[in-house]
Amino acid sequence: MKERHFKSMVSEASGKEPALEIKSPFEGSVVGTVSVSAGDDIERALTIAHRLFKDRRGWLPAADREAILRRTAQSMIDVAEDLAMLIAEEGGKPLIDARAETARAIDGILSCAEAIRGNGGHVIPMNINASSAHRMAFTQREPIGVVVAVSAFNHPLNLIVHQVGPAVAAGCPFIVKPATDTPLSCLTLIDILRKAGLPEAWGQAIVLDSNELASRLVTDARVGFFSFIGSAAVGWKLRSQLAPGVRCALEHGGAAPVIVAADADLDKAIPKLIKGGFYHAGQVCVSVQRVYAHQSIVRNVADRLARAAEALVVGDPTKAETHVGPLIRRKELDRVSTWVQNAVTAGTELLTGGKPVGETCYAPTILFAPPADCEVSQKEVFGPVVCVYPYDDIEQAFQAANSLPVAFQAAVFTRDFDTAIRAYHGLDASAVMVNEHTAFRVDWMPFAGLRESGLGTGGIPYTFHDMQIEKMFVGVSP
Repeated sequence: MKERHFKSMVSEASGKEPALEIKSPFEGSVVGTVSVSAGDDIERALTIAHRLFKDRRGWLPAADREAILRRTAQSMIDVAEDLAMLIAEEGGKPLIDARAETARAIDGILSCAEAIRGNGGHVIPMNINASSAHRMAFTQREPIGVVVAVSAFNHPLNLIVHQVGPAVAAGCPFIVKPATDTPLSCLTLIDILRKAGLPEAWGQAIVLDSNELASRLVTDARVGFFSFIGSAAVGWKLRSQLAPGVRCALEHGGAAPVIVAADADLDKAIPKLIKGGFYHAGQVCVSVQRVYAHQSIVRNVADRLARAAEALVVGDPTKAETHVGPLIRRKELDRVSTWVQNAVTAGTELLTGGKPVGETCYAPTILFAPPADCEVSQKEVFGPVVCVYPYDDIEQAFQAANSLPVAFQAAVFTRDFDTAIRAYHGLDASAVMVNEHTAFRVDWMPFAGLRESGLGTGGIPYTFHDMQIEKMFVGVSP
């Protein structure tokens, strides 16, 4: 395991910051070290970024931004295997999935470059009545201001791409704060962007180990747009503290529901449910968590899921054969274990799993019919646990699926078009997958948490749009 060190990526920083050790969540070995910033660096980063934005003559031309992004993508292609291994080492994501994340991140950077070419405004109709006579009007798009991004651990490269790639494309100076568990992928990406030609001051990264300092960064009046990926409690609190006029996007978690109709093709459904439930040990905001299967097939569904879960390889995320790696921290392992045991104590049938594997992993777990008031039925598990519930009437399944204060992506498995349409209309979700698991995503589609699950719409084209303003020109014929 290669150890790396990253100095401060705040422009003009002193370089005297203390170092933070980043350890593998699987075995606890040191993967790298990073410089940790203090309050002076926050002020320095904001001052530099805001000064750049205010100097309109110094804005980066669109051609330069596109070229930087395309060179970045090529550099990422050149070191793709190293990026994937870094994701596996610092975040515990199995290598097979870390490779997929890297490929998505590269494609995301290219999507940002491509968005620039289609970034036009539109014509506003004039000469329609006396008030608009002899006038013309059109709009163009401009950067919104300084972007501050706070990110999560579970996709340490691709989430950063979704937050800073659109900022580069839109022409916004940015400051990104990665999760302290997984900052190395973020800092590597910023280094690649800089080597590809992004001026250092236009793309800064700051590692903070204090919530108070993070709040100071986010709530400063010089911020134009705030991008947050993480827990609902933190995200909504920070949103309430934003300076007046600051726009934001919040991406939180969910407890994704799946309806399995009586006519579902289980040979196709079971592998997809397994992938959607246990990908990155369930540490995904749209991970399959609640499976509602028709009474006539529910036992078959549950038993087949249990057998498939037992076949998954759990362990070292840097090994190509591993399906399920560790949870990010030991306290998360303990929490998941407690929630499962509480459900079993309350009468839930444990079909498989329900125990730690080694010091850092948790066995893929299938629970049958947990009570509605258990944690695993009420909250986002964010661990390798899938719950299966029986239903008689599909409307009752919709009601149960919609009963929580979170709503994100949902799914239905059926061969019947009418059932698919009923699920599309009946489920509270921003996206309903048909014969696909809830964690399906391509990076150009809209991705939006509803209710407590978030605010605004993610996805590269949507974030690119949000990081700009539409500015209008109105002219009168002389």
